[in-house]
Amino acid sequence: MEKIETKVFPVLEMSCVMCAKNVESTVQALEGVKEASVNFAANTLSVTFDSTIITVQAIQAAVQAAGYGLIIEEEDPIAKQEEMAQAHYQKMKRKVIGAWILAIPLAVLGMVFMHQTWVNWVMMGLALAIMLLFGRSFYISGWRHACRGKANMDTLVALSTLIAFLFSLFNTVYPQFWLEKGLEPHVYFEASGVIIAFVLLGKLMEERAKNSTSSAIRGLMGLQPKTARWVKGLKEIEVPISAIQVGYVVSVRPGEKIPVDGLLMKGFSSVDESMLSGEPIPVEKNPGDKVLAGTINQKGSFTMRATNVGNMTVLAQIVRMVQEAQGSKAPVQRIVDRISSIFVPTVVMLSLITFVTWLSIGGEAYFSHAFLSAVSVLVIACPCALGLATPTALMVGIGKAAERHILVKDAFALENLCKVDTVVLDKTGTLTEGVPMVTDVHWIDEKNDAIRNILYTAEQKSEHPLASALVRWLEEEDASICLVDRFESLTGRGIQVEVENAVYWVGSRILLMHDHAVVPETAQLVVEKWEKEGRSVVYYGKDTQLLAIFAISDRIKPTSIMAVQALKQAGIDVHLLTGDGLRTAEQVAGSLGINSYKAEAMPNEKEAYIMALQKQGKQIAMVGDGINDSQALARADVSIAMGKGTDIAMDVAMVTLMTSDLLLLPEAIRLSRQTVRLIRQNLFWAFVYNLIGIPLAAGAFFFVDGLLLNPMWASAAMAFSSVSVVMNSLRLKWMK
Repeated sequence: MEKIETKVFPVLEMSCVMCAKNVESTVQALEGVKEASVNFAANTLSVTFDSTIITVQAIQAAVQAAGYGLIIEEEDPIAKQEEMAQAHYQKMKRKVIGAWILAIPLAVLGMVFMHQTWVNWVMMGLALAIMLLFGRSFYISGWRHACRGKANMDTLVALSTLIAFLFSLFNTVYPQFWLEKGLEPHVYFEASGVIIAFVLLGKLMEERAKNSTSSAIRGLMGLQPKTARWVKGLKEIEVPISAIQVGYVVSVRPGEKIPVDGLLMKGFSSVDESMLSGEPIPVEKNPGDKVLAGTINQKGSFTMRATNVGNMTVLAQIVRMVQEAQGSKAPVQRIVDRISSIFVPTVVMLSLITFVTWLSIGGEAYFSHAFLSAVSVLVIACPCALGLATPTALMVGIGKAAERHILVKDAFALENLCKVDTVVLDKTGTLTEGVPMVTDVHWIDEKNDAIRNILYTAEQKSEHPLASALVRWLEEEDASICLVDRFESLTGRGIQVEVENAVYWVGSRILLMHDHAVVPETAQLVVEKWEKEGRSVVYYGKDTQLLAIFAISDRIKPTSIMAVQALKQAGIDVHLLTGDGLRTAEQVAGSLGINSYKAEAMPNEKEAYIMALQKQGKQIAMVGDGINDSQALARADVSIAMGKGTDIAMDVAMVTLMTSDLLLLPEAIRLSRQTVRLIRQNLFWAFVYNLIGIPLAAGAFFFVDGLLLNPMWASAAMAFSSVSVVMNSLRLKWMK
């Protein structure tokens, strides 16, 4: 029986986008692996596999055999990756400093003293030191990939520098070969050394910029404390968070972060859950209430029993969702991957064509031009800029969304959200609070505490959905329980109680008519107004006397009107679907400025409504929060769930708005548009860079203005291209 799992593992020692492609193809070829995807920007491997066929250890072994590292530790792989990435960054920084200490005098000697014969031997020594001490990894990686019939960016660097060095070595040892032909025996030792120095500097800058794209994950991980206070017997022992198991009792003091998910046992407090839910108001917690890891205890001390620990906490699941989303591939990325897979062999072929073309144009006299141009083509071509264009923008976009309490399930959702031209909104829980509330009260005579307390006592015993609204309102009015002689539930009509031989009743108009109570003219006008507004009316009376009428409705959220207006301003058509009656739908749609709506919609009718809009060529985003919305959510082009909704709705949805604030919806669409715009900019400039850079390096402009690109400057341009793409993606962090 299959047991399909999806896991995200940090990958080590990937130097370019071709490395990512090699890791991906290696894992994809393993038996039992359903799907593998590597994100070079995040240095992660997302793999879906059948754990009855293949283990994570076997996946790790395959990746290691391909020349890379894979972290499979369950406890804290992200922290381990951070630690190793920091060590790698420091090592690379030392390499860059060392390479430039030797490269600067090498370049000076090559430009100022190039006609001195002794200089060649000094430059050879400096170049060889740079190649062996600081550029050794390029040659090891290039050779390793060549043995496997593959190539990567290191292949191009190794080829170009090695060819330049060997050619210069030949000219230093045997200059007569060229002198006898009447040609100058040029050397290019400075090119070999400076190319490595520039490439190392570019990789260092790229690593630093890439680390900034992961700040959202680090921020989420930072919410969880490192230690917890375990209550063992009569003692409190501070232990690492990994030591806490399900069922352990944990103590939490004021101002501390809650270490794991659990149930409050003793004590009470208010907890700031804004970092997870986005709701700014602290939540009161009493014994039996659920508390979540990463949230902050504000006032009281309490003990709690752990229910979810480690990777099972809500915080860990959010981190995992963001990780998986950042590691997923947008449709456009798959096109780039196909281009990248043939990029290096194509560049090597173009380099050879450049060399042969120059020789065929000018013969041996143009050998230097041919050589320089061929090496420059190898150096300037950079698949990394193409490979980084999409994932860096997606990582920043999805990370920023998470910081704004918008959870995006995958890159497909983020890319498709910008195409949406129609948003279909569920009413209850999405546009409205989802909880019936007393919105208006009209007393026939002056109210008094006695009749208010009788109403409170009667409604406490009722199971009707509207009773909870009256109970909440009466509690705010400081009503209290009183003695009643008899209670009776009248199915379909309401309830009645007997107090001191008087019968008090609460219910619908049917009950009012049954008890022959008269509605005064002023009260009748109020009732008609409320009914036109789609509110439910509850009547309260004594014997044949009407005492009060109440208007109950599901109140529209304060931000719903602003959200609908923001969607319209963005050029998006807004529709309303509800299972409520026509009058309620009309009232809600009218107050929000929504022109298209459907009332009394069953789950299958909601799905049919979505399908009808899609047949008109609309790109639909459906927003809902309940089980009854799950069919429509699954049918929509982009499905969006409210975070306060049901688990089923959130499982189906591609995007989850963690707060009850619908204003996050237009914000999510704006963020999607900004991200996709950045992806297009990155891809455009990455393509333009190669379209201009390769012909320039090949010497296409030599016959126009004598321009021939030196390999040193070609390496600088190559390094800058990758860094510029990552820096452009980081602009998204500071966009409004």
